[in-house]
Amino acid sequence: MSLAPALIMPRMASPTRRWVRRYGLAAAGAVIVIVWVLAAIFAPLVSPHDPYLVNVVNRLKPPSALHWLGTDALGRDVFTRIIYGARISLAVGLVVVLVGGLFGTLLGAVAAYARGWAEEALMRVTDLVFCFPPIVLAMAIAAALGIGTVNTVIAMLVVWWPKFARLARSLVITQRSLEYVEAAQSVGFGPVHILGRQIIPNAVGPLIVLVTLDLGHAILVFAGLSFLGLGVVPPTAEWGAMVAEGRELVQQWWVATFPGIAILTVVMGFNFVGDGIRDWLDPHARTR
Repeated sequence: MSLAPALIMPRMASPTRRWVRRYGLAAAGAVIVIVWVLAAIFAPLVSPHDPYLVNVVNRLKPPSALHWLGTDALGRDVFTRIIYGARISLAVGLVVVLVGGLFGTLLGAVAAYARGWAEEALMRVTDLVFCFPPIVLAMAIAAALGIGTVNTVIAMLVVWWPKFARLARSLVITQRSLEYVEAAQSVGFGPVHILGRQIIPNAVGPLIVLVTLDLGHAILVFAGLSFLGLGVVPPTAEWGAMVAEGRELVQQWWVATFPGIAILTVVMGFNFVGDGIRDWLDPHARTR
């Protein structure tokens, strides 16, 4: 009887260890993302200072009890500006990925289901956008439109939808030859119903994974454009612009380091969540 608990406990712990090994990083990523989202929503309650209050007397102060992450060249609290910067970075990433993903998905799905010249024309437009490196094309468009958050979002949307169009097209091509589509056609359902109510819901899994993984990428690209001076208008608090402000302040390392860490944690969080969703939607991964 004394050996029974020792024999039972490993069996009980094994599923837990397997879950942690498979979804532990995804859970950690979800926690990171939730913390940043809550911080962005409740920024006025969380931040201890005004993000735009200039105080040259306290300029470039190192981290202390009064300023947890130090101050920048204008004496503004770095911690407060990082919290407010999360509002812009998360909102821009969400808008770019959702709008670009929706447009690209609909375009690719329509192209795949329509076939013929419509598919050829739509995919050639997609290939034309793919000919240019996304970040370079986004930089060119943002520079042409002018500095500003809205213009930067527009520039990113122009280069963001093709990857979703390509993926949606391949998924719809796979689904349109299956028996349930033929059954829906034989019943008399039209193309719009079959595409919107039958094919896309059955092919949405990989698109959800791409959306989750792309959120971190969109935030990183927006921060890169702001770092180059093509994003937000000063003195708006934004992570990429904050890194740019501190890139030459070698001795005052905290000005650029902590916004960079914020970008790193958010991107890692979304990547971990995306990997976890991909494993959860993969039936082969769940059986291992």
